[in-house]
Amino acid sequence: MHIVIPDDYQDCVRGLDCYARLASHQVTIFHDACKDEDELARRFAQAEAIVLTRERTALSASLLERLPGLKLISQIGKVAGHIDLEACRRLGIAVAQGSGSGAATAELAWALVLASRRHLVDEALRLRQGLWQGSLGQELKGQRLGVWSYGRIGKQVAGYGKAFGMRVWTWGSPDALARARADGIEAAPSRAEFFTGSDVLSLHIRLSDRTRGIVTPEDLARMGRNALLVNTSRAELIAPGALESALRAGAPGYAAVDVYEEEPPAPGHRNPLLDLPNALCTPHLGYVERDNYENYFGIAFDNINNFASGKPTNLV
Repeated sequence: MHIVIPDDYQDCVRGLDCYARLASHQVTIFHDACKDEDELARRFAQAEAIVLTRERTALSASLLERLPGLKLISQIGKVAGHIDLEACRRLGIAVAQGSGSGAATAELAWALVLASRRHLVDEALRLRQGLWQGSLGQELKGQRLGVWSYGRIGKQVAGYGKAFGMRVWTWGSPDALARARADGIEAAPSRAEFFTGSDVLSLHIRLSDRTRGIVTPEDLARMGRNALLVNTSRAELIAPGALESALRAGAPGYAAVDVYEEEPPAPGHRNPLLDLPNALCTPHLGYVERDNYENYFGIAFDNINNFASGKPTNLV
């Protein structure tokens, strides 16, 4: 099959061990981010299979209709709203997905917590400039960690909090709260108290039409002036512009984010969070880790080979 892999930003896919599984196929890889439908149609014109890295490229109905040779979309991780599944059904395009442990994202979330609370980036840069200590950090022991949604990633982050001696509680759906209670994790008495009482609040909610904008300006305003909001899930969970305004107002006092509404930013566009001294920002590194990539792409490549052999797997 002719396979096209877009969005290999680091030019790393060919260096993965699992890439050998595509030895019998023709593979074309693109390393930049492209949003223009005409250009995407050109790049995918000969593709029989496309391997998508999470939601980096959207496949709309209008784009899919321009790809008559496309037989399979093999998604790393779970399928989300960036693929028009109804159009795929109508056009006879199979869609396969994968899964992962979420450990890489959970670890990145905790790295952001530690880095923000101890001002590690600023202090490291000061030392490189020949300067010495310039801030006073905050230890985590005894602080209150709020975890919104207790799924595979939220559960791991809650475990990290407990290991660091934090008082952990959760918020989320009734099912999520039931799972947390079964593990001995406290549920916050109310949404308002969850925001008011959390010293560190980490979002681990799956983005959907229901959860888009679920974190409101009113929620953020309830957070303390020394509180930290962490978002390694999706930027769209927070109402547009609300986090920037809240940080400028000083409630919460800090944010550490790995996700943005526009990824990567268009040339000449700078996210306003990057100019705020109380925001620690990383370029969506949560799942971008070697072992995770070996697992994600390995499943995606296996799905291609199984499809080519007439025994498709993990179809949505």
